[in-house]
Amino acid sequence: MKIVSKNVFVGPNVWAGFPVIRYVIDLGVLEEWPSARIGEDWINALVEALPGLHEHGCSYREPGGFIRRLREGEGTWLGHVAEHVALEIQGVAGSEVTFGRTRSTGVPGQYNLVYQYHQRDVGLEAGQLAIRLLMHLLPDHLKSQVEYEFDPEFDFPDELKSFVLMAQRKEFGPSTGSLVKAAEDRDIPWIRLNNNSLVQFGHGKFQQRIQATITSETKHIAVEISCDKEDTHNMLSDLGLPVPQQRLAYSPAQAVREAGRIGYPVVVKPLDGNHGRGVSINLTEDAQVETAFHEAKAHSKSRGILVESFVTGMDHRMLVVNGELVAAAKRVPGHVVGDGRHTIAELIEIVNSDPRRGIGHEKVLTNLELDNQAERLMADAGHTAETVLPEGETFYLRSTANLSTGGTAIDVTDVCHPDNKDMAERTIKAVGLDVGGVDFLTPDITKSYKDIGGAIVEVNAAPGFRMHVAPSEGKPRDVAGKVLDMLFPKGREARIPIGAITGTNGKTTTSRMLAHIMKSSGKIVGMTSTDGVYVDGKLTVKGDMTGPASAQMVLRDPSVDFAVMETARGGLVRAGLGYQRCDVSACLNVAADHLGMGGINTVEELAVIKRVVVEAATDTVVLNADDIHCLRMADFCKAEHICYVTTNSDHPLVREHIQAGGRAVVLEKAMNGDMITIYANGLHLPVLWSHLIPATLEGKALYNVQNAMFACAMAYAFKLDLDNIRHGLRTFDTSFFQVPGRTNVFDEHPFKVILDYGHNPAAIAAMSGLADRLDVKGRRLVVCAMPGDRRDEDIREAAKVLAGHFDHYFVKPDDNRRGRGEMEVPQMLRDGLITAGVEAGRITLVASEAEAVDLGLNTAQPDDLLIIFADELARSWKQIIYFKKAEREAIVTAKPSRVERPAAEFEELVSASDLLIRDERGVRLARAEPEGAD
Repeated sequence: MKIVSKNVFVGPNVWAGFPVIRYVIDLGVLEEWPSARIGEDWINALVEALPGLHEHGCSYREPGGFIRRLREGEGTWLGHVAEHVALEIQGVAGSEVTFGRTRSTGVPGQYNLVYQYHQRDVGLEAGQLAIRLLMHLLPDHLKSQVEYEFDPEFDFPDELKSFVLMAQRKEFGPSTGSLVKAAEDRDIPWIRLNNNSLVQFGHGKFQQRIQATITSETKHIAVEISCDKEDTHNMLSDLGLPVPQQRLAYSPAQAVREAGRIGYPVVVKPLDGNHGRGVSINLTEDAQVETAFHEAKAHSKSRGILVESFVTGMDHRMLVVNGELVAAAKRVPGHVVGDGRHTIAELIEIVNSDPRRGIGHEKVLTNLELDNQAERLMADAGHTAETVLPEGETFYLRSTANLSTGGTAIDVTDVCHPDNKDMAERTIKAVGLDVGGVDFLTPDITKSYKDIGGAIVEVNAAPGFRMHVAPSEGKPRDVAGKVLDMLFPKGREARIPIGAITGTNGKTTTSRMLAHIMKSSGKIVGMTSTDGVYVDGKLTVKGDMTGPASAQMVLRDPSVDFAVMETARGGLVRAGLGYQRCDVSACLNVAADHLGMGGINTVEELAVIKRVVVEAATDTVVLNADDIHCLRMADFCKAEHICYVTTNSDHPLVREHIQAGGRAVVLEKAMNGDMITIYANGLHLPVLWSHLIPATLEGKALYNVQNAMFACAMAYAFKLDLDNIRHGLRTFDTSFFQVPGRTNVFDEHPFKVILDYGHNPAAIAAMSGLADRLDVKGRRLVVCAMPGDRRDEDIREAAKVLAGHFDHYFVKPDDNRRGRGEMEVPQMLRDGLITAGVEAGRITLVASEAEAVDLGLNTAQPDDLLIIFADELARSWKQIIYFKKAEREAIVTAKPSRVERPAAEFEELVSASDLLIRDERGVRLARAEPEGAD
């Protein structure tokens, strides 16, 4: 068994609506050995290694179901077994994951092994450890048949222990984990920002952050005060709050002197420590103070060490959130209880066997340790690690009650006296913390400190939550929920609107149209696209940014209040969506492209991939009613509304949908042209004539008419008013600056040039149709190519759709041949064109893209149309705009200025209804319509 490939899906994907890992595994000869055939001994060894497999229901959906699958009939194949083992291994480490699926890839012996995970590294390691375990347990006669490098030192219990420790380091700790769970319960999205406890809640401008239990609202000065125990003590003392006497010492001798002034017993602790580290209590002798000084110094960054009066009473942690006491817990130092049979060392092992205990903060409780403090306490009591305590005798291994040093916690929130509650709230408000913990010593929390005494011994920023969310005894408290309610009070938004766009062709143009419409209406838009990530119209990251990583860039940006996500198949196949859901999604079309790559071999399979975006929408899904693959997605929609887009005003399904009160955007034909019209809830809402949208080239670029209809439908779904939609569409042009490589028109030569990034048969067919519809007095020329990683049949299809539309074909390769020979693709296109009826004399093979563009420009004559399908867009556009630039500038310079021309000549030159605004290079930027034009 070997791993062929792996994918980590970070969001909804084709397998599940949540993060999963997919390993493609090859069973090799083990394809012939399902579990029952391997043998009962192998099954028993597996279950002995992981007893929790007994609880797996599998297809029987009841405990023991998976074990039945292992034994019944032939049993089940090892890919399926590995799925369950990977889930169980994660479960042992504390990750509650249950989803798994194993399916054949279609290649004999190969399987898609898919299972849920919470943390990437933990999930990946679980899959690899699962396979190692299964292979290790194989009987010797099978081990000799498989190609696998067995590790003779493999010891599963040790490997599992190492895995659990690794998982505990990688997963969220109890406090951060409880905050994430509280966010999920409140439908607040979250993003982990590092490998530790830095987490973002909410998206874009609504985001709040936490690190452990420090929040975006925690004031730095308050943290500084709380970390300086002397400042905290003095501030609380000045307010009349109960605090012990306290002195600062810089040497062991000074510490002894200060202890004498205060009066024994005393406590010695670091000035800036936490979690009870370096704290020694109930010291009664000078020698003890000197030793404690050195212990505190080892855990402090400050020169000064605190000496304070020892206050008797039980240790209580009182948690205050947003000025309110939300939990109180009595903390008991780490201890063992004698049974008359076991030594102290053995009792510690028994206590640590509690599954709730782990190392550090990784679990609800922390392991007890026989360290220096425990040794000192044992020595003081006349004990050693081998001492057998009498039955019922309690021995404390710690002088402080911190959970991080092995203590336990008992919830006392409901019985806390009101005076003590008020004292804790005043304390945290005085320090200035939004979330703070008060360590309070008192004999009885149910009685007022004013009557029985007590003292505040410490104030904590970033207090731990685990003693409150999972106390050893008593009622768990939803303290994390109180924090989330503070960060996101009722009525405050956590999510920015997200519009997601997928499809084979038109994604980038539609995304830019929608982003332009929303920006024009006052939004700060973050957009992902094949060109890069844009924030408020500015390019922030260049490149193909249509995957989950780029989506998270937008959602992390604190300035963004609206997101437009262009989502391509590559990112979906590789890693899924980068967010759990969107408000509005659109699938523009599904056509053959990139087939044979990433395990996607048919258009139907491609449609399933793109459907992930459709299924993620909650409010509205916009579907192309003229594309059967898009129509079929309607059955899988979870959104509240479906809006169909059609250029056929007689579409029977759309007509029925409209009559039922549904939404649709329809291109209605009339005497004056084609009107983009919205139907919604029985309303008929004309939006705009298609020929008034600059991107449509007076309505002739039908694909951009359709893209505009999708942008219109999505903007309307976001409740944008029609005037803003109209304005956005009428001011959006397909200039190279706005949409590079998407029908970029340059008409400053005696001939017209159109640059486009069409790279599949459907896109090429759309441009060929545009060439037919444009009024061209001269010839139609084309510079064409196809990417080398497309299938042979796709290249032949591209040649077929090109044939018959142009007078001459300049056929060239892309710079990156993508595994093809130097002229392999151009030759295939040439052969395809000839087969489709194009005369060989009208086809010119060119060795490079740059040469082909230059040849096309030099061949074009006045009134010709030259369409260039380019791969290196920036270079090709520069070739176009700088072609014979000096000659054009000379002509412009020779002409008289407009001021010198007669008014009649000026009016003849430029019509008021068709005024072109140009930049300094003569490139058209926008078309200005006269006020009131319709």
